[in-house]
Amino acid sequence: MSKVINFFKGHPTRQLLPAKEIAASYQKILTTSDYLEYDTDPANQHPLTYGTDPGNLAVRETISKWVDKKFNRTTPSDPDCINLTSGASYGIANILTSVSNVNITKRIFIVAPTYFLINNVFIDLGYEGKLTGINETHGQEYEIDLKYLEQQLELYSEGLESVNERTNVVSDPNRGERKYYRFVMYLVPTFSNPGGLSYSLKTRTKLVELARKYDLLIISDDVYELLDYTNVPLISKFNHIDRDSLTNCNTYGNTISNATFSKIIAPGLRVGWQETATPKLVAQLAETGANKSGGTPAQLSTLVVADLIQTGEIEKIISKFIETYSERAKVLKDSVSKYLPQGTKVFGGDGGYFLWVELPITNHQEIVDILAKKHSVILAGGEHFEVTGDERHWGENCVRLSISFLSKEEIQEGIKLWGDVLKEKYSELY
Repeated sequence: MSKVINFFKGHPTRQLLPAKEIAASYQKILTTSDYLEYDTDPANQHPLTYGTDPGNLAVRETISKWVDKKFNRTTPSDPDCINLTSGASYGIANILTSVSNVNITKRIFIVAPTYFLINNVFIDLGYEGKLTGINETHGQEYEIDLKYLEQQLELYSEGLESVNERTNVVSDPNRGERKYYRFVMYLVPTFSNPGGLSYSLKTRTKLVELARKYDLLIISDDVYELLDYTNVPLISKFNHIDRDSLTNCNTYGNTISNATFSKIIAPGLRVGWQETATPKLVAQLAETGANKSGGTPAQLSTLVVADLIQTGEIEKIISKFIETYSERAKVLKDSVSKYLPQGTKVFGGDGGYFLWVELPITNHQEIVDILAKKHSVILAGGEHFEVTGDERHWGENCVRLSISFLSKEEIQEGIKLWGDVLKEKYSELY
């Protein structure tokens, strides 16, 4: 059987994973932590005990200062605006459980094409039939179709009261006041999965304005932004824009950064963090039933991550990822230009894991099947990246390509085989 070249897998090549660095940090945390020093500190718990609800304060302070440095934040962020999680996948479920309600939340907006596993998170919580796709755009004023978004927000706001600071703030007999949002939007704003785009500061600022106007919560999966190959300053996160322009009457904000260390250290650690514009919203995230019962998830691993940040090891790990992935991205783009038909468009390649390819044909799913069955080349056809119930037929001519898993040689070989099949079927395009 020939070797499988799998462009679908979105995780690092095993040889890139920093096993020795992680092992050293675990040993250090487990053998040098003193139980007694934690006994009188309610904000921090020993690595082998249940964590505090939002996670150890010392860990949150470490992450907060590290993020501020990465984004050149001159005003220190509040660590009480951070809630520790077991990764972005858990994070999105925790957010929806905390701040949405099927009887209150009218519509979920998902930028399309979208991360292929996200739909079921919304469906599991009762939002089947309530999902609307908002297309990414290319070469227009905004990188997502904000005009269509506002039209949909207006449509689903008909007959509802005007938005104010108390909209959908309810009293919970066990946990005090809670905020539920009228609308929720999910997106991956930097090196988007699968589209490969990064949304400008102008787009992000306008979207925050719409969020406040319509009681919309923006959930941004901030998982690829530090894998930037361009060396230019990072674009402000949504929660930074939200925080910097908050008014006194807005005590919750309209944004949650759902971040993870899976892409920049290792997915098996299962550590992430959520960051909001206000401590009040983060406190709500930390009080979901499961989180309150078990304390912060991945308590031990959060201290390991903090150690990797404090020692600087994380910077070496990220630098290695960036060097490797940027080389692979260049090979991929060069190979697409060399082997695929004229008129093929490629988006992305400046950071993250994925590039999005649009082909000048309308029946590409047939090509995907041929490559898998006859050549052991696995492509992620565009049909996987639809918003459930609001499809755009991405599979007809679009493919997502991952550079995180394959070597440069495998990428070049896979693209060449793809081109050979296309040339046989569509010789007129060459």
